[in-house]
Amino acid sequence: MVETMIRPVPVDVEPKRKNRWVLEFPTDLGIEEWMVSTASRPSMTIGEVEIPYMNTSSWVAGRVTWENFDVTFIDSIGPSTSQAIMKWIYQCVVPESGRMGFAASYKKELVLKLLGPAGTEVEKWVIRGAWPVSASFGDLDYSSEDLTDVTVSIKFDYAVLDY
Repeated sequence: MVETMIRPVPVDVEPKRKNRWVLEFPTDLGIEEWMVSTASRPSMTIGEVEIPYMNTSSWVAGRVTWENFDVTFIDSIGPSTSQAIMKWIYQCVVPESGRMGFAASYKKELVLKLLGPAGTEVEKWVIRGAWPVSASFGDLDYSSEDLTDVTVSIKFDYAVLDY
């Protein structure tokens, strides 16, 4: 009998797909789910703490740092995606006056849901303390028929993978 190294995926296992998901924003921002075209799942780094002793070292886990993630939006005319994003930015800082907002106003809870083939939720990330740290309102080009978009880099305190 010849042994094979090829292992097929079991037919009862359905892989998650990159194109079945929704990112939900609080309704007060006016950012609809259909406006989002790309996003990433949360990403984190666990720090390393060295414990030196004589001529050797041991290590333990340190602080968790959550990485910013980018979200790209379709920029629609009405409702205006750019205006909705600027509304959120104005909760952080008002460029004309330099006034800063309170964290309780601009830090939001976002929910990222991955969906199965039937549209049911198969993975849910609750992203807490999210706020925009940068926004790019895209480039324009007379020779292009592409859609305009807006990309926002979002910082957040932490995320929870809700089973």
